[in-house]
Amino acid sequence: MATPPPASARRLLPLSLGLFQGALLLFFALFVTYDEPSAVATEAEDGTRAAEQLPSIFPLFQDIQVMLAVGLGLLLAFLPRYGLSALAHNFLLLNFSTQWALLLQGLRHRYRHGELRLGLHNVLAAEFAAVTVLISVGAVLGRTSPCQLLAVAFCEVPVYLASEWLIVTQLGVRDVGGTITIHVFACYFGLGVSKALFGTQRQPAHPKETPTPRSDLLALVGTLTLWVFWPSFMAAPCRPGDAQRRAILNTLLALSASAVTTVVASSLLESGGKLSPGHLQNGSLAGGVAIGALADVPITPAASLALGSLSSLICLLGFRFLTPLLARRLALHDHCGIHNLHGLPGILGAAASAVAVLVVSKDTNRCQLSQVDGSGVAEDQGGCGGGRQALWQVTGLAVALGGSLLSGMLAGAVLRLPCLAPPPEPLCFEDSLNFRIQGQAESPGMGDTTEEVALKERV
Repeated sequence: MATPPPASARRLLPLSLGLFQGALLLFFALFVTYDEPSAVATEAEDGTRAAEQLPSIFPLFQDIQVMLAVGLGLLLAFLPRYGLSALAHNFLLLNFSTQWALLLQGLRHRYRHGELRLGLHNVLAAEFAAVTVLISVGAVLGRTSPCQLLAVAFCEVPVYLASEWLIVTQLGVRDVGGTITIHVFACYFGLGVSKALFGTQRQPAHPKETPTPRSDLLALVGTLTLWVFWPSFMAAPCRPGDAQRRAILNTLLALSASAVTTVVASSLLESGGKLSPGHLQNGSLAGGVAIGALADVPITPAASLALGSLSSLICLLGFRFLTPLLARRLALHDHCGIHNLHGLPGILGAAASAVAVLVVSKDTNRCQLSQVDGSGVAEDQGGCGGGRQALWQVTGLAVALGGSLLSGMLAGAVLRLPCLAPPPEPLCFEDSLNFRIQGQAESPGMGDTTEEVALKERV
């Protein structure tokens, strides 16, 4: 009979988190101060600058907070007996990864006169790093312990920062919305973790994996939350003005087209012309993933609509045909379907960006893109690289794919350490493994076996 994690392993989570927060607190106390516009203004111009910046960035920042804490958390709540864990772990990883990224970004970018300068843009850039972790863990959701999830975040954030620096800063890839640097990287890092963690053994379907109407409803609310606030995610890194306006309009059109196409494709793929909740939860967001690399590019409205429709179609076809094929041939476990929502539309968006820079470079009046600077805000660039820039777009995609897969597999090997307390198979996808549920002892869950009841009592 499977055994629950030993007491020493269960103490690892509070111990490691406590040490991390204490060390971070000490580091911030010694080296970190607020950036000048955020500090107490000593001159009138400093106060004016701060007053002008805050109203322009904070509403977008607040929208992104809702996306990550509420939207992504609810999207993962499609598991009927793992919803509490999905929401709580999403919230924990968001905060842990953001603080870890702030520390690493500060060491890399903000070292001035012996201090690290912290501003709202730095927090925004750190949360972009946290997004990669929240996406990646979807591949192993329910079959990993909180300690394993924290290990994923600890390994992934520095690799993401190095990858983003190489792709955007060194190669000059245009990717203001993170199609390549966030979605593609996070997807294949998560798949690499899954492959290394579970090996060549195919994971059988767990009896608790099947969603219920109520859990599907919660996940659909998460989808709607993400859908509504996604334009803010695209606009926040752009320079205020034309770049932000283009990002908002392109994203709205792509998302709208993907939502309509999802309904059409799902009714055709499902028997009897009915809709699949899983299709709606994922296909409706595919357009937002694909448009990221083109968000600030002056493409036509028709191009945004076409990209949104095509990305949704690819996402749904991936769920229907590619996911079973990869599970059967490669024993690849991807429970949340991150390959279909983030990987395939991300590759499509990267390819579309290479074509787009070729097209817009022929029109010097329209060739006005944005390049993300070190503060996490894009600055306008006066020219497009034409064929050379298209080559960099493809190169950036290759770097994100190869680097994320390799580093993900290395991180997955770390997750196999017994000290990280992997959950026993009977208690996978089960809230009671991580939370004290009121009335649990008196009323075991429906469908629990005698072995599961005994395990719950021991944990």
